[in-house]
Amino acid sequence: MNKTYEELMPYLEKGMAYQAALTLLEWDEETIAPVQAEEYTANIIGELSDSYMQTLVNEEVKGKLEKLWKEKEWTTLSNVEQANLKEWKKVVQQLESIPQKEYKAYATLIARAGNIWAKAKEKKDFQYFMPTLREIVSYKQKFADYRKKQQKENKKKSRYDILLEEYEPGFTTELLDAFFEKIKEEVVPFLKEITQKCKTIDKSYNEKVYDIEKQRKFCRWISGYLGFDFTKGVIGESAHPFTTNLHNRDVRISNHFYENNLESAIFSAIHETGHAMYEMGISDDITRTLLGTGTSMGMHESQSRFWENVIGRSEAFWKPIYPKLQSFFPEQLGEISLKQFIKGCNKIEPGLIRTEADELSYSLHIMVRYELEKQLISGKCKVEELEELWADKYEELLSVRPKNASEGVLQDIHWAGGDIGYFPSYAIGTAVAAQIYYHLQEVMPLEQYLKEQNLVPIREYLRQHIYQYGKQKSTNELLKEMTGEEFSAEYYIKYLKEKYTKLYC
Repeated sequence: MNKTYEELMPYLEKGMAYQAALTLLEWDEETIAPVQAEEYTANIIGELSDSYMQTLVNEEVKGKLEKLWKEKEWTTLSNVEQANLKEWKKVVQQLESIPQKEYKAYATLIARAGNIWAKAKEKKDFQYFMPTLREIVSYKQKFADYRKKQQKENKKKSRYDILLEEYEPGFTTELLDAFFEKIKEEVVPFLKEITQKCKTIDKSYNEKVYDIEKQRKFCRWISGYLGFDFTKGVIGESAHPFTTNLHNRDVRISNHFYENNLESAIFSAIHETGHAMYEMGISDDITRTLLGTGTSMGMHESQSRFWENVIGRSEAFWKPIYPKLQSFFPEQLGEISLKQFIKGCNKIEPGLIRTEADELSYSLHIMVRYELEKQLISGKCKVEELEELWADKYEELLSVRPKNASEGVLQDIHWAGGDIGYFPSYAIGTAVAAQIYYHLQEVMPLEQYLKEQNLVPIREYLRQHIYQYGKQKSTNELLKEMTGEEFSAEYYIKYLKEKYTKLYC
């Protein structure tokens, strides 16, 4: 190993230890922490975040990074070491542009914001969350401006493009504007057509009373069936299902259960398991480095959406295991045929809640958030206007209007976490999932594997071509090497039209 690189490793190990501690606190806060812990724990998170920043961003680290960046030193490094340094340099550039005092204050604010959002959602009162969100947006605007000022490559970028880069390297608002315009043009009229055909589908079975404990047991079973390794992961419960990890041998997912909505828990479990398998599949040699997570949120979402929708809502997937689900709930599902269940869980019914959305309308939910985030960060709209703007856009795109803030602007936790620029990843990931699906059909008997309950070849193929690399390769690099093409929305449109024409036309 290069001597200078070796000298950098203690800083990285210490930084990743701080990150692991922060992840544990985040998990705890969202799942089992007592309510009164919030204020004190937020201060601890602020201190740890400050220490994380100082560990990875200091003069000694910067000096060694610059030394390694020189050609003579650079050529002595392995591909993994080079990729790690590129990611480290990116982290340094992002963090050093932010005044240390502001970074610590922001981390403390975010640690408190989640509980404030949860209370506001429970009260159905956007004004309760408004001051906190206003403060978060102000920080994100300032941080983007700092990076515009400090980094030459950012000078001509919009604030939103700078924030988007944190989640989707290589994707821009120009590309996304064209992507969403294509979805609007192709999907909206098709959505109206299919919605009419779905009106007669009866899925009242989903609203019967389902014992919560039985739901927990079935969801645990289906996560294991997909490939969740319980020796490397745990499942908890939270207001909003999520996945997090310390490394590839400690991956944690959560779920949420409703007595009168069985599908919600099942498909959340499948979705989060898709995320978890990505993290569990990252190579041991990079898992505790800056490369040791998904390459982008879009690629991460492609895996959760692939397993949740492309696989998890297919008849081939359910054919061998539907009797298992019926055995858990014989009174509710005993008389419901597999075909009725498949039509039910694929029913197109534009609604208000993103996480409950059908595949056809899903990206329209993301479009609402994308448009509002751009306006918010640019300063074209104020936090005070969000609730009404949100409702107007839902009425325009989905012909539904929220009755209160909880089913409207407060339904997602993302802005409370400072994740402005994240939402487009869901639409990108959904499109990437379709692109991967068509590729898998070419290289393996996908439907046959599902009917045989043989998910191993599917998981292994994805591990070999996506998971193991972590952040070593970009989304487009992984897609190009695996499928021969970079990102294309064409497969997504094709997938939706083929699937729903076959189901309902």
